[in-house]
Amino acid sequence: MNLLVQIGLLWGFYLCLGGCYIYIRTKKNLHIFQQNFYNENNRYLKWGIKKFNNMFRWMDILVLLINISNLFIKNRYLMYIDALYIILFLIERSRIKKEQVKIPLKVTSRVKRLIFTIIVIYLLPILGYIFGNEYLSSVIFSLLISLNFFIMFIANVINKPAEKYVFHYYKSKAMHKLKSSNHLEVIGITGSYGKTSSKNILNDILSVKYNSLTTPKNFNTQYGLIITINNYLDKFHEIFIAEMGAFKRGRIQLLCDLVHPKYGIITKIGEAHLETFGSKENIQKGKFELVENLPSDGLAILNRDDEWQVNYHIQNDVPVMWIGIDNKDADLVASNIEITPNGMSFDVYFKDVKQKERFETKLLGKANIYNILAALAFAHYKGMTMNELKMGVKKVKTIEHRLELKNQSSDVTIIDDAYNSNPVGSKMALDVLKLMDGLRIVVTPGMIELGEEQYELNKKYGEYISEVADYTILVGHKQTEPIQEGLKNKKYKEDKLYVIDDVKEAFKIIDKIKSKSKHNYVLLENDLPDIFNE
Repeated sequence: MNLLVQIGLLWGFYLCLGGCYIYIRTKKNLHIFQQNFYNENNRYLKWGIKKFNNMFRWMDILVLLINISNLFIKNRYLMYIDALYIILFLIERSRIKKEQVKIPLKVTSRVKRLIFTIIVIYLLPILGYIFGNEYLSSVIFSLLISLNFFIMFIANVINKPAEKYVFHYYKSKAMHKLKSSNHLEVIGITGSYGKTSSKNILNDILSVKYNSLTTPKNFNTQYGLIITINNYLDKFHEIFIAEMGAFKRGRIQLLCDLVHPKYGIITKIGEAHLETFGSKENIQKGKFELVENLPSDGLAILNRDDEWQVNYHIQNDVPVMWIGIDNKDADLVASNIEITPNGMSFDVYFKDVKQKERFETKLLGKANIYNILAALAFAHYKGMTMNELKMGVKKVKTIEHRLELKNQSSDVTIIDDAYNSNPVGSKMALDVLKLMDGLRIVVTPGMIELGEEQYELNKKYGEYISEVADYTILVGHKQTEPIQEGLKNKKYKEDKLYVIDDVKEAFKIIDKIKSKSKHNYVLLENDLPDIFNE
C-alpha cells in the first residue's frame, strides 16, 4: 500500500471519529443555542460564561495540543492518537443520556440553515489536506472541534444576511395578510406573567360568540406572530389575540408595528426578566408600549390592584377599563371568592350596568381571577350578554402546566405549575396547595432571571414553602441555596428536605415519602429549561 493511500485511510478514519464527536457536540450546543433564542441579547454567550466547562472541554484541548506537537514531530503515526475522539464521543454520549431533556431541539428551517453552515465550516480543514499539508489540516480540525461552542455563534453571524432576508419576506407576507383582513380586530396581551393563561381564557370566552384566533403555545415574539398569521389566520377570523413577550424595552413596540393592535391587556407588572430589562421601571415602560400604541377609539384593560399600572402616566388618550379584586374602585370587581380543589366561584360587579353576577370556573388561583376579569371586561365591551359570559367562563379549559391538576395515581395528585415561576405566581401556587386536605409536597428548582434580587426573592420563597409544605424537594444544589437558607431561617426540619440534581429523582422520593393514610398533593413549581441544568 503506497504512502498516499495510507494517509488517505488515516484521514478517513480520523474524520469519521472526529465527525461522530462533532455531531454529538453540535447537537447539544445547537439545543442550547435555540433555547437561548439564537443568542438574542447575547444570551447564548452569557450562558457560556456561566457554564464555562461547556465552552471548553479539557480533553478537546489535549487532542489539539497533540496535533500541534505533530506539526513539529511530523510523525504520521501520532494521528492514531486521534482515536481519542471515539472516547470523547462515548463520554459525551454517556453524559447526555444522563441529562433530562425537557424541550428537545426543534429542527426548524433556521436550524437546518445553521447546520449547513456548520458543516461547511468543519469541511474547511480538508482544503489543507488537498493542498498537501495534512498536519496543519489536523490542527485546524482539532481547533474547530475544541471551539464547537463558538461555531454556533460564528455560523449564526454568517447566516445573518440570509436570516434577515427570510424574516423580511415572511414579515411582509404577514403584514399584507393583516392589511387585507379589513374586518379583523387585534388585541394584544402583555405583562410580566400570566400572558399565556390570559390569552387562552380570553379566546375560550370570546369563542362563545366570535370566531377568534390566538397565538399557539408561547408564540409571543415577532417570529411567533408571523408564523401564526401566515399559517393559521383565515378570512373568517374576527378577532386576533396576540400574546406579546419581551426581554427588554422596545420589543413590544416592534410587535405593535407588526400587528397594530386596537385593544390591549396588561396582566401584571413584576420582576420577571428583571436581569435583561435592567430595572422594574424599564419593565413598566416596556409593557406600556402596548397601551401607548393603541388608537383613541381602542381600549386598554388594566389592573387596578397593580400599583405599577395605576402609577403610570399613559402618553395617549386611549380609553381605559380597570379590573380589580382588592381595589373596589374598578370597572369590574371580583368578590366573594370561593376556592376549592375542584375550581373557583366568585361574584363580578359590572360598574357600567350596575349589575352583579356569579361565575364558576375549573381554574385555580387568584391570578386566574384577574385573567378572567380582563377577558370579561373585553367580552362585555364587545357586547356579549351575561349568559354568554357565564357560559364562556364555565367552559374555560385548564391551561397546561399552569396550576393544572393531574391525577398521577389513586393516592397522588399533581398540581402542575411547571411552565415558569415568578415571585407572585409561586406564592399563589403555594396558596392553592395550602387548600388541599392531605400530605403536601413541593418540588421546585426556584426562580430565575430576577437580576440582583434573585437570591433574596428565592430566600423569601423558601420561607413561604416552610409554612405550607410537609416535604420539600429542591432541584439543583447550587441554584436552590437561597431557598435552603429561607427554609433554615424558619427552622424547617432537615429530614423533610431533599436536594437533588435531576427532577426525575423527585418521583422516586415522592413514592418513598407519600402518606398511606391520606391523599398526597405534589406542587411542581417551575421546570427550568435545559440550559439551567446543573
